[in-house]
Amino acid sequence: MKKLISIDNIISNMPKAELHLHIEGSLEPELMFQLAKKNNITLPFSSVKEIKDAYNFNNLQEFLDIYYQGADVLVTEQDFYDLTLAYLKKASEQNVKHVEFFFDPQTHTDRGISFETVFSGIYKATLEAERELGITSFIILSFLRHLSEEKAFETLEQSLPYKDKIIAIGLDSSELGNPPEKFERVYKKAKELGFKLVAHAGEEGPVDYIWSAVNVLKIDRIDHGNASLKDADLVDYLVENKIALTTCPLSNLELKVVDDLKNHPIKKMLDKGIVATINSDDPSYFGGYINENFIETTKNLNLSISDLKQLSINSFEASFLNEEKKKYWINEVDEYFNSF
Repeated sequence: MKKLISIDNIISNMPKAELHLHIEGSLEPELMFQLAKKNNITLPFSSVKEIKDAYNFNNLQEFLDIYYQGADVLVTEQDFYDLTLAYLKKASEQNVKHVEFFFDPQTHTDRGISFETVFSGIYKATLEAERELGITSFIILSFLRHLSEEKAFETLEQSLPYKDKIIAIGLDSSELGNPPEKFERVYKKAKELGFKLVAHAGEEGPVDYIWSAVNVLKIDRIDHGNASLKDADLVDYLVENKIALTTCPLSNLELKVVDDLKNHPIKKMLDKGIVATINSDDPSYFGGYINENFIETTKNLNLSISDLKQLSINSFEASFLNEEKKKYWINEVDEYFNSF
């Protein structure tokens, strides 16, 4: 007899990968206060509630202003270890089996924290999580696009001693006014060095930015990509070339990229055959980790069991896991959904 189970439980228990997560964006207010006290840093907030009340954003830039402020409490290797392990524990509890997450070294090196301090803490936490929880991680170095090409090259150079531990390079921060072309030479060099390539595009920026990410930066995967549906030729290209999109519904809602989750494009993306995925982006700021993103999106768009299965498969298919591991997890997804 088939089991009767709620959609929320199906989502909570299904195996999944998360491919769009900024580790600094998982800094919960409680940990922020602990680290501020430990490192003798004064925050412009007097309580956890006051911090959460400030998370009322009208656009990407308003969020980034608070995001960078919060990151100031991260100082020691242990801080970055604690931050990363806290996220990976939460992800594991939500049946995330594999994570590919961003870190923003320039957010820290620009205030005097060494690349080694940042990376060592993050990397050691991924080893601990894999050993104790069984969750695997790939780390993506992300450049801040509001900074210069020269600064990006400096950061790429700093990463080279850790090249075998970093799967890809990415591009985030303020999208408008900072088109992909600004970093063409950096991406070309990174590709020569063997990094995978991803980039935020088409979140607040126009569909042209997605084309530029594809044609100029030669990306392997697009982060966000909300604007894709505005160009039928682009949709065809993404489908034909299996270029995945890592959408972030609650983030899009909080930053006013969409005015209502009922208008989020993820369902249309799936229907058109795009390899679209659901992720949490900056969960401590946007009201939910990956399961909350799935649950709220499912309720608002009436996603079917078939849609959820496809999203779960897409998350592994779009990952940078090798083919053997992709096949393993996709088989696990099949077995899970066949039980209903």
